[in-house]
Amino acid sequence: MKGKEKILDEPTPVSKSQRRRDALEVKSLAQELINLGQAKLGRVPLDDSVRAAVMEARAIRSNVARKRQMQFVAKLLRRDDPEPILLALEKFDGEAREITGRQHRCEAWRLFLLEAGDPAVSKLVEKRDDTDTQAVRQLIRNANREAARNKPPASSRALFKILREMDQKAPLPAVDSSS
Repeated sequence: MKGKEKILDEPTPVSKSQRRRDALEVKSLAQELINLGQAKLGRVPLDDSVRAAVMEARAIRSNVARKRQMQFVAKLLRRDDPEPILLALEKFDGEAREITGRQHRCEAWRLFLLEAGDPAVSKLVEKRDDTDTQAVRQLIRNANREAARNKPPASSRALFKILREMDQKAPLPAVDSSS
């Protein structure tokens, strides 16, 4: 029995292929950190030595030297748990998706309002009581007039701005152009 317990307690060896995949993941994480903007990099929880190595890699212009520095950053990253760094990067991706979704919602409402006119304004007022109906209707009329005269879409942009402000207070509902 003691011999079997000893066999079960031993960790299974990690294959060479798995070690290589892990090393490539850390290397791509290092590359992502090097390419990250300064403001976002400041929000990533990094060790001082890693942060200094990333900043040094950004300053290097020679491809070979930059690649060598990136491998050094990856080596430093392997020393610590990369989970907090990955979570911070995922948070950035989530923020970007949220902003994109907000832009798409506002654009969908703007197109719906410009195409459908007053019935669309009524649907917006049904769903959102904070709608400035008079301003929205005026902007729709002006935007249609500008489009007919091949003028710059100033009113259309102003309408988008109003919709974006409304969406920032509370997300706009999905556009329901049926019924």
